[in-house]
Amino acid sequence: MERDTWNLNPSDIETRSMAIIDAQAGEHGWLPDQWQIVRRMIHTTADFEWAGITIMQDQALESGLKALTKGCTIFTDTQMAMMGISPWRVGPLGVDVRCLINYEPVMARAAENGTTRAVAAVDLAVESDSRAVFVVGNAPTALLRLLEHAEAGRAHPPLVVGLPVGFVNAAEAKAALAQSDLPYITALGPKGGSAVAASVINALAIMAQEQRK
Repeated sequence: MERDTWNLNPSDIETRSMAIIDAQAGEHGWLPDQWQIVRRMIHTTADFEWAGITIMQDQALESGLKALTKGCTIFTDTQMAMMGISPWRVGPLGVDVRCLINYEPVMARAAENGTTRAVAAVDLAVESDSRAVFVVGNAPTALLRLLEHAEAGRAHPPLVVGLPVGFVNAAEAKAALAQSDLPYITALGPKGGSAVAASVINALAIMAQEQRK
């Protein structure tokens, strides 16, 4: 390939990518604001199946945008998800992104209670901020534990991005989220991952910054 065909700046690459996604996706049935989220998920994974398996609770976008605009705290279940959320997108909104999975008190609590670190991290996160946004891209146990807290009235997240990946309890955890009353963005089946979960927040942050203009 000639250098002038591949030596593009990041903005051009993203613009071209989104145009390709729009063209190849065809009729998808998503509302324009919802499509901004799903398209970003496709952009992150090069997987058009997200257009058909993603599920959003009716108030999820509005509630999530409101939380980000106010400068909420976001807890992620993995360091990878935390690192995937672009600081130049959430930073101007005053959003604080945290992952407690390697926090010493979490490891101690997990050992003491005989749970996974993911469960202990959710417990500590809920105790520190019951109205934080939660982003789960790896651990079904984190999502299921959050649902327990919400059902008991201990957690009131304005948005749950529930996209754990895998073949053991991932699909079941997402199905349980979809049956809850929480504002959620999730998907059917075993697909998920930290990168795609982070992409949802990145898309919302772009929308939130545009609303401020």
